[in-house]
Amino acid sequence: MLKKIKSIVIGGVGGQGILKMSDILCEAALIEGYDVKKSEVHGMAQRGGSVTSHVRFGEKVYSPLVEPGRADIVVTLEYLEALRYAHFASPEGVIVYDSLKIDPPSVYTGKEKYPDDIQERLENYKAKKIKIDAFKIALELKNPRTHNVVMLGAISPFLPFKDEIIFEAIERILPSKFVEVNIEAFKRGKNLTK
Repeated sequence: MLKKIKSIVIGGVGGQGILKMSDILCEAALIEGYDVKKSEVHGMAQRGGSVTSHVRFGEKVYSPLVEPGRADIVVTLEYLEALRYAHFASPEGVIVYDSLKIDPPSVYTGKEKYPDDIQERLENYKAKKIKIDAFKIALELKNPRTHNVVMLGAISPFLPFKDEIIFEAIERILPSKFVEVNIEAFKRGKNLTK
């Protein structure tokens, strides 16, 4: 049994499957017998706004919220979101983020421009940083909705679960017609970081 609490912050944009990704992660932790707590912030999700989920699991978890500087893993499905949530990462943790750029509403409407110094600003954080192109894999699978599970695969080397546990969680959470493609998405995502 995992004695230390594992804390994960998942960030992205509305419609990217952040909440479904956290559901699969929580289900895997429950299958393994951990106490699990989850918190979600939807924000302006329907309008392409930021969405975040905090997941914590271990022997006994008292709060679902991850404090800044305490996350073992920060994972984001969009490039700018990595910068938005990087402050949650522990100096010993890891930030895994997609290179995908989605203009937030303020950029889309012309009020602001998409930052061109994200990578430089991320270097201010001591956590290990891993930039990947997970959305490209989802497109190769001809199912962009698998993007979140590709990212789940990418963080799996930092999780205390065997792949079979994640596969079981995927089977429990997703409709059966999407299980096979999501298991493949997970496997391809894992290859990005192992």
